[in-house]
Amino acid sequence: MSRRDETARRDETARRDGAARPEPAGSTRAGSGGVLDGDRPYRAGFACFVGRPNAGKSTLTNAIVGQKIAITSNKPQTTRHVIRAVLHRPDSQLVLVDTPGLHRPRTLLGERLNDLVRSTWSEVDVIGLCIPANEPVGRGDRFITGELAELKATVLAVVTKTDLVDKKRLAEQLLAVSELGEFADVVPVSAVSGHQVDTLVDVMTGYLPPSPQLYPDDMLTEDPEQVLVAELVREAALEGVRDELPHSIAVIVEEMIPEGQVMKIYADVYVERPSQKAIMIGHRGSRLKDVGTRARQQIEELLGTRVYLDLHVRVAKDWQRDPKQLRRLGF
Repeated sequence: MSRRDETARRDETARRDGAARPEPAGSTRAGSGGVLDGDRPYRAGFACFVGRPNAGKSTLTNAIVGQKIAITSNKPQTTRHVIRAVLHRPDSQLVLVDTPGLHRPRTLLGERLNDLVRSTWSEVDVIGLCIPANEPVGRGDRFITGELAELKATVLAVVTKTDLVDKKRLAEQLLAVSELGEFADVVPVSAVSGHQVDTLVDVMTGYLPPSPQLYPDDMLTEDPEQVLVAELVREAALEGVRDELPHSIAVIVEEMIPEGQVMKIYADVYVERPSQKAIMIGHRGSRLKDVGTRARQQIEELLGTRVYLDLHVRVAKDWQRDPKQLRRLGF
């Protein structure tokens, strides 16, 4: 659903609620669009974290939601799809949109991912620019800050990975980041230790617009299970591969078939060359078996049921540069 559709939905819901079911002052009914504690409005809206690749955006999203929604890896440009995760609070609903990292594109896929990032920026209410505490502010950070300055969204600076530096280095980084641009707030946080994660959520929700609830109470993400399952398989496939291989890996879940107490999942792992296929399969299938084992554990946790996972490795020659192949693989 586009940002414009969501806004129309909010307006219509607010109009309907106000005309048909006016809420008494002090109401705490989630999604009423009324007031909380006498004067605080219920807030709901969209936010995203942006930044250079590997700045900790997906890890932070998972930490806030309290469950694994976005895959993580030490390989840059791990995130390829926009994932929406919903955090429910008594006084607010924060919809976190996980996006790829903005980068210098070398392929058609890279160009499309950058377009996806910029499109998301224009649709959210709050943007958190993630800058790692253990890396100096660089040209990439300054470039992204300049682009964010043109947007209507509230922009925060989020200094991530604070668990990796001492207090002196953190203070220096906070100063450097504050001088980078005009930010509504600068918040240091560690997704790994949980330090100031709740504080960051408080700050972000404070900048959301007054709004009725956007998603049902039990919804954690609006993304289809097949997309999340494919991402978990790709995350497992990324571990331990050579530097040139991660960008060439794509995963498509062809079927998910429930049979009794087991969910049978059939998925294809795509690479660009036969030599990469051999690497992914490994000696006598050892690597592919390891990928399947690690992915299955994560998928079972996601779905809450036993899983039979059937993986096949296929070659789609130069798919990152081929518009037809990109469409087939969901880009």
